[in-house]
Amino acid sequence: MPESEYQPEPAGRATAEEPKAPEPQSPPSPRAPESSPEDSPIRRFVEDKIPTGLWVRVFVYVVAAHGVAAFLYLLFVLGAKNQ
Repeated sequence: MPESEYQPEPAGRATAEEPKAPEPQSPPSPRAPESSPEDSPIRRFVEDKIPTGLWVRVFVYVVAAHGVAAFLYLLFVLGAKNQ
């Protein structure tokens, strides 16, 4: 952007937005550390991961469902040949 088009606002001039009142915050409990464990990046990473047990169950169910479907398909193919 050329310098001629850029015009900074003068210092001390009020902006169009009204100042917002701070949101009320609950006082920290006496036992709570300065940064709560809910804000830690490790906790966020662990909560975003799908548990390993769930992955195993999904894999087993998908394999089992395909196995049952293949068995039924085989029964229909063999039954059609015998007629």
